[in-house]
Amino acid sequence: MKTKATILTALAALLMLTSACKSHYQVASIERSTILVDSRYDGAVSPQVTAFMQPYKQKVDSIMGPVVGRSARYMTAERPEGTLSNLLSDILVWAGKDYNEKPDFGMYNMGGVRAALPKGDVTYGDVLDVAPFENKIAFGTLKGSDVLDLFKQIASTKGEGLSSSVRLVISKDGQLLSATINGQPIDPNREYRLTTIDYLLGGTDKMEALKRATNVNSPQDPSNNTRYIIVNYFREMQKQGKVVDAQIEGRVTISEK
Repeated sequence: MKTKATILTALAALLMLTSACKSHYQVASIERSTILVDSRYDGAVSPQVTAFMQPYKQKVDSIMGPVVGRSARYMTAERPEGTLSNLLSDILVWAGKDYNEKPDFGMYNMGGVRAALPKGDVTYGDVLDVAPFENKIAFGTLKGSDVLDLFKQIASTKGEGLSSSVRLVISKDGQLLSATINGQPIDPNREYRLTTIDYLLGGTDKMEALKRATNVNSPQDPSNNTRYIIVNYFREMQKQGKVVDAQIEGRVTISEK
């Protein structure tokens, strides 16, 4: 049987080894992936588990199941441009009227889009999958020179979600080659109003230029969460008898030169 001194010596050696390991190792990178858990994993359904889960399933389905609108196609967020990232940026601009805002352009970051949107009926649960975070709509003013910096930062990521007023051309190595808003070159001395999510106003996701935004309007009530704004958009389109659609329009293109 080991003595107390032997055990203490072993513990001390272990602590020294642990400390040494901590000083030599660092996290080099972090990767993430989404694993869809659905009926494909139901090899054998347990009647007991099904019965136990049924009351909870009914409650969840009552919240997540209601249809809020319809989508014309399966939509995804892609670089340099995607149908869903286009749609979400346009929705932020559309919502400006509810805040007495008239944005020149909108931006939705790729990292904030966590699922695709199905074709056909779109439920509240589908929208929650797309926008699961507590991000809220925000507005700010940037000088044209800062807008150009922002577009350079977007070019370095090879594209983010941008509204229909924007056209960017970027090089294969992520350099901004040209940029327009509403068909006009960016005036470095003019002020531009943008709409985005509050998370980005801190310069996160490499969008450092957004830290320079002035006259910020960033309402923090939970009703301003982007998921509710997306739901409101789908419901409004449904009232008008419209199916929601989005196209690839050349908002962000990569030059082959």
